[in-house]
Amino acid sequence: MSNNNTNEQQRLDRQWSQQENWYKFGPYLSERQWGTVREDYTAEGDAWTAFPHEHARMRTYRWGEDGLGGISDDTQTLCFALALWNGQDDFLKERLFGLSNEEGNHGEDVKELYYYLDNTPTHSYMRMLYKYPQTAFPYKKLVSQNKRRKITEREYELLDTNLFAKNKYFDVVIDYAKNDPDDILIRLTITNRSDKAAPLHVLPTLWFRNRWSFSEEATQPHIERVDSGQDGRHQVKAIHERLGGYTLSFQAADAVLMTENTTNKERVFGHPNESPFVKDAFHDAVTTGQLAPFDQQPTGTKCAPVYALTLAAGQTIDIKLRLHQAELADPLGPDFDEVYNVRQQEADAFYAPLTTQDSADDALVKRQAWAGLLWSKQYYHYNVRRWLEGDPGDPIPPSERWRGRNADWQHLDAEHIMVMPDKWEYPWFAAWDQAFQAIALASIDLEFAKHQLYLHADTRYQAPDGRLPAYEWDFSANNPPLRAAISWLFYSQELIMTGKKDYEFLSTMFKRLRPNYEWWNSQLGGKQEGMFQGGFLGLDNISLFDRSDDIPAGGSLDQADATAWMATYTLYMMRICVELAQQDPLTYEPLSCYYFDYYIRINNALQTVAKLWIDDEDPDSNNGFAYDVLHLPSGKAIPIMLRSMVGLSPLFAVMSLKREIAQSLPTFYQKIQDYQANPLSKNPCYCVLEENDNKDSILFSLLSADQLARMATFIFSEDELLAPGGIRSLSKVYEKAYSLKIKGTKHQIHYTPGESDSSMYGGNSNWRGPVWWPMNYFIVKALEEFGNYHGTAVQVALPFGSDNHGTLNDAAAFLSERLWQIFRPDAQGRRPLNGEEFIYADDPNFRNLVLFYEHFDGDTSRGLGASHQTGWTALVTCL
Repeated sequence: MSNNNTNEQQRLDRQWSQQENWYKFGPYLSERQWGTVREDYTAEGDAWTAFPHEHARMRTYRWGEDGLGGISDDTQTLCFALALWNGQDDFLKERLFGLSNEEGNHGEDVKELYYYLDNTPTHSYMRMLYKYPQTAFPYKKLVSQNKRRKITEREYELLDTNLFAKNKYFDVVIDYAKNDPDDILIRLTITNRSDKAAPLHVLPTLWFRNRWSFSEEATQPHIERVDSGQDGRHQVKAIHERLGGYTLSFQAADAVLMTENTTNKERVFGHPNESPFVKDAFHDAVTTGQLAPFDQQPTGTKCAPVYALTLAAGQTIDIKLRLHQAELADPLGPDFDEVYNVRQQEADAFYAPLTTQDSADDALVKRQAWAGLLWSKQYYHYNVRRWLEGDPGDPIPPSERWRGRNADWQHLDAEHIMVMPDKWEYPWFAAWDQAFQAIALASIDLEFAKHQLYLHADTRYQAPDGRLPAYEWDFSANNPPLRAAISWLFYSQELIMTGKKDYEFLSTMFKRLRPNYEWWNSQLGGKQEGMFQGGFLGLDNISLFDRSDDIPAGGSLDQADATAWMATYTLYMMRICVELAQQDPLTYEPLSCYYFDYYIRINNALQTVAKLWIDDEDPDSNNGFAYDVLHLPSGKAIPIMLRSMVGLSPLFAVMSLKREIAQSLPTFYQKIQDYQANPLSKNPCYCVLEENDNKDSILFSLLSADQLARMATFIFSEDELLAPGGIRSLSKVYEKAYSLKIKGTKHQIHYTPGESDSSMYGGNSNWRGPVWWPMNYFIVKALEEFGNYHGTAVQVALPFGSDNHGTLNDAAAFLSERLWQIFRPDAQGRRPLNGEEFIYADDPNFRNLVLFYEHFDGDTSRGLGASHQTGWTALVTCL
């Protein structure tokens, strides 16, 4: 957590004290608005075909905007982004291209090369790099090659086309620097990387999101030309009833084009256009060279100066622009570069204290992780009721929608800046992704991280029955309930760093989470003797069968992870109440007792009903692990003895509480003593809590020291769960398969280190072997918590079978090192995450560009899935 007195920190302080709105403009444009649920108005609910990539340049969006390296204000009213044309493509490069879910052999997949290089929490300085081919962009080839590839084959990537083999591309660096919240400097630095001259058209584009067509604005805004002054200024002015006026100043251009941000009805729907001034007008104008009448139109809602360049081999050209509200005498004058230099230095100063203990390369990785995390902020707007009803003047959506996706979430009215998991692959919030993203954010902007936790439990999001929305494709899906534990984490971090006890934050989170806890606790069929059934819980296809669907043979499934997550939830709700009781014992001490009682009940279920420990006397048995249990209608219980991340979840329900704090609440402490007097508490395999006279803390845990040691043999075995880059999601012991026959039907699963070959969850769910950062982060933190309590009493082999033994704290450090190895270059400069893409080590123009993948191969650590998932892979900054 940053606690420095740098200029950037001071801006943050002014932001959160509401003295200045430094968040007014930021990287809030999505990278893909098309193919989202919000833009889908079909009966079938096929969002990818309802609004495909081909429509994106010519059809007005309803709920947001997208762009290349763009920014907008925090209501996404005024937008700015870059468009490029290499003289070869049929249309401008105005947004990032990728495959829909059906087109990719592993689901949706962005097919571009772009990198987030820097960003500060207030977005006072931002930098990203886009690599644009000089030959025709291989749209059709990327689609056809991936479509014909089997699910067991690697994806066909842009680098596989050899477009970059001879450096026939442009490096386009997009920089932003804020002079003040309403004065944003923009610098485009374009380099021809080839050994021959190459043409490039550059269109920095300013536009208004179209709200007037949907009756959200009574007055249509406009952008108007400003006559060039004698001083050579070139400007347009954007005027909006609410925002006021903003001027875009820019260097002299070859032309300045104007059009309207309205749908090209003729191309999309076959209906005549009222005028030629439509959304995609610049595409035709530039690619045909016919700029009229757009170069003469005085006003519009979309505008772009055009720079027709020819760059010599290796040449670099800068283009400067400035978006400002105040009148400036010389907007592109000498102070322009000075502001940039100062903001870059301030960014370095802000991050320096956070990387002082790191090597230069580790610091580089962290800096780009934070950059990607901050670039992943997005304006998100989705009013479900209005989406179901449709908009005035538009066709009424089909009646099937009222019985389809999200129809039971009509209260949800989302309109906020959120951190997205990946602004192209997942340009919508996801409950548990957002929780992990908040953890990664906390070290650089704790208040914004807190705000991200608040949102889902806000009345505009949370359902009246207490449910929290999961993600856009199905708000009713169940995600692990993480927010109580993370709320406590933030409170503790802030207390350590600043000495501040933010009781208001804890109280707010508790009040918002309490109805959600009760929803979980009262699920019909959701528990059996304290066992919980939570569906897929974010782990998608990790099971023998779809845990969100009908359970085989009409049975019910007690889930080890659902039950462990509920134990964790209960434990941290209890801890929050204990803390709040220090100020208000009358209200919160009884609640502390309430959650303690539920914790005991859940623990009893996990250890006795689920029979966590199968046979401690048989060294060849599968004891020492948690398993799902299938209950058949006959009453027979079948443990599904599959070692996976599911069985590690009991690790997470651990917490130590200072004895003196517990003793300050007499009734609560008496409950602890009463339980300790219960004969059940003496069972060595039934450990709920320990109070050792030699320690000043009480340990609450689902696992005893013996159980931890036994589980560690699986966790740190390279033949089982330990991968070169962390803990696998499924044990490698199942390379040939694990199978179970249920009522005559054989169910089977096998270890798959890379992309899954299963069609479960759309065919791009990969929890059958790869390493996932969020769960690994929780494992590290759990080992640290256990290690702090047990000290040298618990020793484990690191790895299993070796002569190297250490404490659980040593185990946490050992695992952290494994996770870091994903990013660290070897002697040849090759980072495991890049796999066989050796260009990242061998080419100086690719070297030190780091991607943050969704998950990583369980054998090689090659990056898999979404390539910019800094939403949670930025957790590397927390280790």
